[in-house]
Parts: sequence; C-alpha cells; structure tokens
Amino acid sequence: MFNLKRGARGVLLAAAATAVLSMPAMAASPADKYPESQLYSKPVKIAEDVWSSIGATQYYSYENGGHNNNLSFVIGEKGVLVVNGGAAYLLAKALHEEIKQITDKPVIYVVDENGQSHAILGNGYWKEQGATIIAHAEALEEVEEKGLSGLETLQGILKEQAKGTELVEIDETFDEEMELDLGGITVKLIHFGPAHSVGDISVYIPERNVVLAGDMAFQQRMLPVFPDTDTAAWLETWHESFAPFANDKIIVPGHGEATDFETVDKWTRGYLEYVRAKVAVLLEDGGTLEDAYKIDQSPYAHLDTFKELSAKNAGRIFEAMEFE
Repeated sequence: MFNLKRGARGVLLAAAATAVLSMPAMAASPADKYPESQLYSKPVKIAEDVWSSIGATQYYSYENGGHNNNLSFVIGEKGVLVVNGGAAYLLAKALHEEIKQITDKPVIYVVDENGQSHAILGNGYWKEQGATIIAHAEALEEVEEKGLSGLETLQGILKEQAKGTELVEIDETFDEEMELDLGGITVKLIHFGPAHSVGDISVYIPERNVVLAGDMAFQQRMLPVFPDTDTAAWLETWHESFAPFANDKIIVPGHGEATDFETVDKWTRGYLEYVRAKVAVLLEDGGTLEDAYKIDQSPYAHLDTFKELSAKNAGRIFEAMEFE
C-alpha cells in the first residue's frame, strides 16, 4: 500500500485519475501523426530552445499511446527541462529519443503541469535519467485522492505500452512561483491561481516570450469541467492574473497547437463566460439540470471532444452556480 506524504520533498507520487478516465467511450481519434513512435506527433520548434510534441486533442487511448497532452522541453547550456513527464514510461522514453536528436544536454528537470495521470505517470523514466521532478504542492491533493486508480486505468488502456510505468517520488514542490536557471535561459514556474484542476501551473520562458500555459488555457479541444472545477474562480484567475501576464506572449496550451493569447482567450474565457451566462438565465427562469444539458453550444461545436463534453460541462456549471 502506498503511503502518500505531504511536503516539499520526498513525496510519493501516485497518478491522478481525472475525469478523463470516467468518460464514456469516445469518438475515434484522428490518425497518429507519428506512427513510428509512441508519441502522437514529432516535436516542433516553438521558439529558439523551446520545443513541443503536440498531443492528440482527444482522450488518451491505445491508439495515441497515451499522448493526448503537450509534452514540451526547454534547452539551456546546463541541460534540458521537460514539461510533463508523460502518461507512461515508454512515452517518456520516446520523447527523450527525440530530445537526444536535437541536443546532447542531459534532462535535469521535469515539471508536471498538474497531478493528472498524463502529466506524471512517465516520471519514473525521467527519474532513471537523474532528473529532478517538480510539481505544485496542491497537485498532491489530487494525487492522494485518485492516484492508484489512475495508474490501474492507464495500464488497462495502454496494455503493453504501459510497460515499466510505476509511481515515483516527487523531489520538489512549490506554492506560488519557482525560478530555474538552465544556463543562458531562465524558466519560471507559476501558479496563477485556481483554474481547470488542482495545482495547475504554467511555465514561462522570459527570454523567448513563451508561456507553456498548461491547462490554464485551451484551444482546438473543448475544455473539460471536472466535478471539482470552480469556473468562477478560473475566470477570476484569468482576468486578474493570467490575461495581464500572457496577453502579448506566444502561448502553448495544455492541449492543441501553439498560438497567441487572443485565440486561447476566445476558446477558454469566452467559452466559460458563454455557458455561465446561459446557465444564469436558466436559473433566473427556474430551469432544471435537464434544461442545462440542452443549452445551445453550437458556436463551439467544431472543437474536438465537443460531443463528449458540452452537455456534461453545462450540467456541472449549472450544479455549481445553484450555490454561488
């Protein structure tokens, strides 16, 4: 039995099972863009020294090898920082093979954008390479509550592709901000405030004007509202902290291709405010949860996972706003 301990060091990390794992069967994923690798796509250059392997904008599956979030890395003179350990040991190894084609610098840090399974389950591979694993302290709450089931579910989905995947210790955590010197390039880890899930962080590379936003920001794929997602707090974080900081920067969202702030603002803040406004009208008119499921979200119907998430998102927002 795993003993999960709180604190900045020596925390035994278990994978966080998210709402991803309890969703109904999903539509078929788009064709794998990089079939010779467990990665869904080959890393692309975002800016000098900053790269990202863009994951499938569906839920993780056997077909996409568990790669349904963005796995990014930053190269400095001292070494490489990886953002997200990945969903599995072999997926992390596949990313490392790509990194080694670009640089011979060692991976010295791995930063998990939150406590979700696809962010942290590949950490074991990186530990073997000598990397220091870093996450936000609040992400551990998610890990403690849902961790072991996350690993079990992933093993059931990925089968032999999950070989070697296990739970490992987090080396360091932080609360608000941490700065790391990679040699010639600085990386800042920032917790802007409550957002999509517990312990969400963004990674800022000031010398390159790039924000690896993580699940603070979405595009191309519809954002999911989890049972514990506070959309009012997310919007407050967006308006007060994230937008003023990120509005003139290159944005790599947690899911989807690199873009600008205007785009993620439209599909993140815009979507949340749209649904909340519709729900507010329903509540004013005495509407029911069943009515919430039927809210017209057609302006967002082109987003991946729309069919799976739109009604569920509206229902969860309705249930939360009843008590605001």
